[in-house]
Amino acid sequence: MSYESRLKKSLLNARINLIFYFLSLALSFFSRKIFLDTLGADFMGLISTLANLLGFLNLAELGISTAIGYVLYKPLFERDEYKINEIISVFGYIYRRIGFIILIAGCILACFLPFIFPNTTFDLGVIYFAFFSFLTSSLIGYFANYKQTLLGADQKNYVVTTYYQTAVLIKTLLQMSLVYYTGNYYLWISFEIPLGITYSIILNWKVKQVYPWLKSEVNQGKLLFKKYPEVTKYIKQLFVHKLGGFVQFQTTPFLVYTFVSLKTVAYYGNYALVIDKISIFIGNLLGSTNAGVGNLIAEGNVKRIQQVFWELMGIRFMIAGTISFALLQLTAGFITLWLGSEYVLPQYILYLIIINSFISYTRGATDQFIYGYGLFQDTWAPITEVAINLIVAIIGGHFWGLPGILMGNITSLFIIIVIWKPYFLYSQGFKISVLHYWVGYIKHLLIIILPAVVCYYLLPNEIFTPEKSFMHWVKYGAAITSTYSISTYLLLYIFTPGIRTFTYRILKRGN
Repeated sequence: MSYESRLKKSLLNARINLIFYFLSLALSFFSRKIFLDTLGADFMGLISTLANLLGFLNLAELGISTAIGYVLYKPLFERDEYKINEIISVFGYIYRRIGFIILIAGCILACFLPFIFPNTTFDLGVIYFAFFSFLTSSLIGYFANYKQTLLGADQKNYVVTTYYQTAVLIKTLLQMSLVYYTGNYYLWISFEIPLGITYSIILNWKVKQVYPWLKSEVNQGKLLFKKYPEVTKYIKQLFVHKLGGFVQFQTTPFLVYTFVSLKTVAYYGNYALVIDKISIFIGNLLGSTNAGVGNLIAEGNVKRIQQVFWELMGIRFMIAGTISFALLQLTAGFITLWLGSEYVLPQYILYLIIINSFISYTRGATDQFIYGYGLFQDTWAPITEVAINLIVAIIGGHFWGLPGILMGNITSLFIIIVIWKPYFLYSQGFKISVLHYWVGYIKHLLIIILPAVVCYYLLPNEIFTPEKSFMHWVKYGAAITSTYSISTYLLLYIFTPGIRTFTYRILKRGN
């Protein structure tokens, strides 16, 4: 596959992702306001905690879809339909087994819900109804939606995005309309299962339309399982890796509930919603290149691989810098206008959240190429990441509450993601000195800090008062993001090759 073909598919994925992202973004903040006003912060905190408990059950899946996606890159590049059918059959067999494990584990966990929520004001019927609705909805993916992995590996994830996001938008609109007039918890929860079933039926119909030759069978997958030992190897390795990511992003609300309060879960959840939506934005914008990176590595052009890596690094630094500076200046004002000043957390907590999110935003290029090379053997790294995160978060949570919990995330991310992962990629993947990386990394970091310092003093939020009204907030946001992003782009264009190469490529494609 040519680079232009990969670029075309990546841009199509990014375009569809961004359309649904902005639709979802507008609806999410509006719906969050309605849900908090009608259902209360305690109920939304309960839902967040239940979602995280179910996240523990989904540990059984971690790594499987990624492993299958990696194994599919080469047969897709070679257009080997026979092998693709076999791999998808194996995937279906594994996913069905995982689905049964999650079902059993979910039923066992349900027995402990009264002990997990001993002092809640909610009736146990509401808790159990929400738990089993979310559990059933997640199980649909294991038993019916496994074929969608082929679309992702083939750079056609825009198909999945279109149907899934449409289902989510419809569900949210129905929840908003009924809950606004009734305030009924059961009605809010009841939309999970029917929308999940409808989405599954439509998605599988679309997969058959895109791949009419796909004849995968779960029973056949059981027989073919031993034919693909690399799948088992990658699954075992990726399970450990994904575990580290799970602990980073899924246990924080549970730790906040344990060391602080259920209400603080909801307050932190408001900030997390903002951060998550931005992370989804970056994922939608740049995650569409994941399969293209895998395809590029399968092609084996070493010079092109390095070139694309620094293009993606430059783009990520520019986006991460712009978003981090905007979050610093705009978050408190936005929370005040959106929900009220009582929901604003202390500024030092915002600093910790931004540091955490910045590392997450900029790690993407390294992760993409590690996955593209299939470098999953450093299973000690996520175990260490989990240990550091939990030790620091538990000790910090006990003594300092929410800030201490957030320090667990930051500490583990810095040691494993910032320090170790680049070294691992350069030594095992690129096979060149990691000094090349650190020279480029530090250069990018200095470039994005300089405009932030200048804009911070030239455009202080104390003068523009973005919390006064949404119009003030929008004007100030437009002023600082445009000033910062243009300045950063120009500096990156002058001093780094990645942004220059990417700019030339886009202009050439436009002509």
